[in-house]
Amino acid sequence: MRRIKKIEKVTHQQRTSIIRKEISQSYKDLKAKYPILKHQNAIGFAIFAFAVIVSLLMGYLWYQGMVSAWVLIPVNAFLFGLLHELEHDLIHYMYFKSNKAVHNFMLGWIWILRPLTLNPWFRRTLHFHHHRFSGTLHDVEERGVTNGEKWSIKRLLFLPDLVVGNLLRVVGLFGDIKREVENGNLKFEVANKLKLYGVFGLIPLTIIAHVLLYIYSADAVVNFINGIFDTNFVLPTWIDSVLQWSNPIIYIVLLPNLLRQFSLHFITSNLHYFGDVEKGNVTEQTQVLTVWWTFPFQIFCFFFGWTHAIHHFVVNETFYVRHIARKKAHEVMKANGVRFNDLGTFRRANRYHETSK
Repeated sequence: MRRIKKIEKVTHQQRTSIIRKEISQSYKDLKAKYPILKHQNAIGFAIFAFAVIVSLLMGYLWYQGMVSAWVLIPVNAFLFGLLHELEHDLIHYMYFKSNKAVHNFMLGWIWILRPLTLNPWFRRTLHFHHHRFSGTLHDVEERGVTNGEKWSIKRLLFLPDLVVGNLLRVVGLFGDIKREVENGNLKFEVANKLKLYGVFGLIPLTIIAHVLLYIYSADAVVNFINGIFDTNFVLPTWIDSVLQWSNPIIYIVLLPNLLRQFSLHFITSNLHYFGDVEKGNVTEQTQVLTVWWTFPFQIFCFFFGWTHAIHHFVVNETFYVRHIARKKAHEVMKANGVRFNDLGTFRRANRYHETSK
């Protein structure tokens, strides 16, 4: 086994090159040892079919009264976390790149079962931009999930919310994008595309899904107040009608996704650094989050905090291979300056440095 040395006095480009070389080699070694891992399309589709079928089966069992909502919601949240990882791989064209029908079929079903998220075809543009400009003022994907904001009740409440949450930050975000164009850090055409894709990516499924959750939440709050204070507040009758037909959708799809999305956004917005990342310095873009108290969140985003930083160095590999090979990746990353469990990020509003440059 090759020993990994910590290299001193090297540039961040050299460190990144070392990390990429070692991780890529570990993937090659793993696939040589387990050739089945080379069957990417088959494995990806099998995971997709498993998650879709089991989540729908859980929904049927709940609808028939055979499992409780307390079982349904966390199980489906975990399965939808799997689908998120598949969507991310699909965005990078890792499955069925030459078979557009199957590729888009998978993307479409994953969006239907995760409707609180952005349209994946629009998100692809934002995600590729994120990789090129991670941690900048115009990293729309990460800023859309609260990355770079000071921690407050507002950030906590709107952490999973892509509709009202983004409405509250859109003026500041668009203002920053405009200044980045004026300062020559972003092309005007790219800026317009980012703004348009960020808005139109919510239409119509994401907005409809959020509105249903708002209605459900309003009804739950009113019922809670009536029960505690013996009041008799009544919501409009049309709300009852909406909740009657949408109840299965809310419990089988939306509430599990609310749990999943809160967990994912909490993890991703705090493992990515923002605002003072050196341009092109991948070692400053992310950290690895494995601290024990994040475990409940990690479950519902398939341990995103453990492996996403690896993806920033070697993009073109599947999520399950990243997980299997993460020990070697973590070893070389730690030896070359990537941070692990930097909890100061919560105090610094996700800045990399104690004092911003």
